Amino acid sequence: MNIVVCVKLVPDPEDIEVKADGSISLEKAEWIIGDYDLQAIEAGVQLAEAVGGKVIALSAGPVQINNSKLKKDVLSRGPDELILVVDEALRGADTSMTAQTLRRAVEKLGGIDLVICGEGSADLYFQQVGLQLGERLGWLSLNAISKITALADRLIVERSLEDEVEVLEVDLPAQISVTTDINQSRLPTMKMILMASKKTVTEWSLADLDGVPESRIQVLSVKAPRKAHRKQIRIPGNAEEAAQALVGYLSKDGVI
Repeated sequence: MNIVVCVKLVPDPEDIEVKADGSISLEKAEWIIGDYDLQAIEAGVQLAEAVGGKVIALSAGPVQINNSKLKKDVLSRGPDELILVVDEALRGADTSMTAQTLRRAVEKLGGIDLVICGEGSADLYFQQVGLQLGERLGWLSLNAISKITALADRLIVERSLEDEVEVLEVDLPAQISVTTDINQSRLPTMKMILMASKKTVTEWSLADLDGVPESRIQVLSVKAPRKAHRKQIRIPGNAEEAAQALVGYLSKDGVI
């Protein structure tokens, strides 16, 4: 089974700098694997270990994703090779542009049986790229996958919905987006880290994919929310007494 795992590489939230005017600076931010994609990588690796095959990690983004530490981090988690689509035009790409880029990369690779995505990206969390990618590939596309059982030529998956769990038989090729509770991503061992440096990394630009339509969304500004002043009042007493006291505070402040 040939598996592509789509990996979103994002600025580390701990490194985001909020300036005095509320604007956000990513200049000093280190780029990392998005939290939701760690389980996607692990799901792909576990499938390949169970039925045999190859796992290809695929990521698209601006020049910051093209650094040796990130490459080694991705490959040390089990994928056999890494494809990077690096282009400044992908900075701030909307979900449509991202999905089209990934689709063309998957088609360029050829012979892929399964594409796995995380349930959302760690930066924007729109939960749209996986579904759009599957649709553009013309494959069955499912989200909210919390369990995968591999058979010879198909999958049995569990799909966690709001108040029920669907069990589905999925013919390949297909695209699935997995939840964060599908597994516990492995920590790379020293052996895995050393092996990562010997694995293949291929770099493409959008030109190598015959171009992709530009993003239709223009970001005018990004600002952090204003810090709210908290009164830090704790209200003791039973529920009825506390409710009456809370109403009194809200009324005094003109909220009600």
